[in-house]
Amino acid sequence: MTRNATIDPAARVRDLPPPCIILCEPQLGENIGTAARAMANFGLRDLRLVNPRDGWPSEKARAAASRADHVIEAVQVFDSVEAAIADLGFVFATTARSREIAKPVRGPDEAAVTTTRLGASGTRTGYLFGRERWGLNNDEVALADEIVTLPVDPDFASLNIAQAVLVCAYEWRLKANDGALPFRLDEEQNPPASKEDLVRLFEHLEGALDAVNFFRPVEKRPSTVRNLRNILQKASLTDQEVKTLRGVVAALEGRSTRPRG
Repeated sequence: MTRNATIDPAARVRDLPPPCIILCEPQLGENIGTAARAMANFGLRDLRLVNPRDGWPSEKARAAASRADHVIEAVQVFDSVEAAIADLGFVFATTARSREIAKPVRGPDEAAVTTTRLGASGTRTGYLFGRERWGLNNDEVALADEIVTLPVDPDFASLNIAQAVLVCAYEWRLKANDGALPFRLDEEQNPPASKEDLVRLFEHLEGALDAVNFFRPVEKRPSTVRNLRNILQKASLTDQEVKTLRGVVAALEGRSTRPRG
């Protein structure tokens, strides 16, 4: 598992129970494992299997989970969808096809709003996913409260289970912690360069270019200088980056030490 040295506390999801993921009659252990990995990426941990074809446990699933062992070890196996969702208060059925069943249809972002709202009130929620080859049947969809479908190309709507799980898990986490990222640029350790230091960089670079007759014809020097300064200004350089660039210019000038001023 990759860990960040410094994690923004805001990226930790507040005390909010995540939805569970129910896979109905999954065929391949690898698909179970990659679904578990997708769940772990976004903080989901309750994975339920309904009649997995090759049984459980599965070493292929564990290997494909890429060390999402906490999800794999907590997997629950059920004989029916009814049993798998019995303790849930709200269930989304995922499908890429329109159904004859009259149920509200949501996108994954809308579904995430519902699962976070209900989770905050103590209601347990879940996403029900169908078989790799043909998804859920109508009787299984009928057990859900609403349908969630992804905004895919209708001419190529079939997704791998893990991909569909990942999209739903991503949207849930986005809503659950208000889109907080695990890390951003630390401006205390990487302060932006002052305008004074930027001007010194400009003048240093321009002086070095004058020494090698870069500005030809001379009458175009003002516009070329303006373009160079604009390029460097748009880079939003940090203090350290300005120092590095001045060291580069000094090296090209053949100086043995970097300029101080």
